[in-house]
Amino acid sequence: MSVSCIEKTKRSKLESEKQVNILVIIADDAGWNDVGFNGSEIKTPNIDLLAHQGVLLQRFYVNPTCSPTRVSLLTGMPASRIGIVAPISGTSKKTLPDSIITLPQVLKQHNYENALFGKWHLGLDIANGPNTFGFDYSYGFLHGQIDQYTHRYKNGDASWYRNSKLIEEEGHTTDLITNEAIHWLTKLRDTTKNFYVQLAYSAPHFPLQEEEQWKAPYLKSIKNSSRRDYAAAMTHMDNSIGKVLEALKEQSLEENTLIIFMSDNGAMEHWNPTSQYNGKFKPNPVLGSNDPLRDWKTSNFEGAIRVPAVMYWKGHLPEQLNSNYMSITDIMPTILSLVHAEIPSHVEGKNVWPTIENPQHLTTHDIYIRGHKQESLIHKPWKIIRNRHLDTSEATYRLFNLEADFKEQYNVIDLDTTVTAKMKKLLQLQFDKDDKTVNVELK
Repeated sequence: MSVSCIEKTKRSKLESEKQVNILVIIADDAGWNDVGFNGSEIKTPNIDLLAHQGVLLQRFYVNPTCSPTRVSLLTGMPASRIGIVAPISGTSKKTLPDSIITLPQVLKQHNYENALFGKWHLGLDIANGPNTFGFDYSYGFLHGQIDQYTHRYKNGDASWYRNSKLIEEEGHTTDLITNEAIHWLTKLRDTTKNFYVQLAYSAPHFPLQEEEQWKAPYLKSIKNSSRRDYAAAMTHMDNSIGKVLEALKEQSLEENTLIIFMSDNGAMEHWNPTSQYNGKFKPNPVLGSNDPLRDWKTSNFEGAIRVPAVMYWKGHLPEQLNSNYMSITDIMPTILSLVHAEIPSHVEGKNVWPTIENPQHLTTHDIYIRGHKQESLIHKPWKIIRNRHLDTSEATYRLFNLEADFKEQYNVIDLDTTVTAKMKKLLQLQFDKDDKTVNVELK
């Protein structure tokens, strides 16, 4: 072998060894005002550390509910393109289609080992579980919500798996997910490969079942017991995230791991379980806080789709407040660009790494989000929201200037006919690309 070939081989090996690891941490229903770095009364010191020493994403958009956000993360496109616009329930036949290559499947082609810990919610039987779509190792639950100790769905279905095996274990979901992730990172993973880990907590999603040690810090500061339980779930999760971060540090992985933290959607206002879990749980009249953003989970207002999010990579990303518009659909192409992988043709998101490194590099792409109640399109600075109604063929619209009115207080749909016509057209062009079999969301 020639000297030049040897040098090329050495460089190739060195580049492979330096390939970045990816850790995506997903909170379940955490609102804008449920993290310390956004001014919440809830204590989240470990997440705050990532925010204060990393890139704090001020305008990061997801879907109004959980399953669609997870679809967009793994496919790089609006979930409505494959007909998933609402949480996958026990009666739903929807799942990720085999025809679309996922983020972990592409990463496997580039020497990555992939693991998911926690919530899946993209198929409710193991045949449609994480291992089918590119994860080499999986541990957690398939459904959208579970009893934190029995690990059963609201109708009683078992939902706790390690890979393809249904298992029974004792312990709080937050602790079990954390311990398994740390065990995999320190004992089980193939150290010759880079890793993609999706750490998807059930917290602070109801039912809220937290020990007194997590409630104690809020006995004086939060009077409402329901909100206090919610705060306890957030702090419990934050403490667990701290343990995972410490494990990365102990494994000398801290400087070679990009960490992305996000919520899957905005907070819910309250929960009335009625017959769920056989009446085991009392109602929660107060849950999360999206203040000062408008509305709650399931809508297309900012409170539902603009979420707390951070990117942190020690030694590689400068501390910054980044106000550029970006979306959950941008995560897949951004990660793939970092590993020099070809971006699949179905991906509609954009590589936003240039703006992550330098906020002066402005994003310009539109953000389309369809929920089961509304759809919206952001074309900076404008955002249009459309409601379609079963009882009438006539839709209703709202238009906001997000730069001037991020609280969405002033509907300007009738003030500028030129802007309104343009925004309606852009929204309809996106809507026309969606799966035409989606009708259930109108109920």
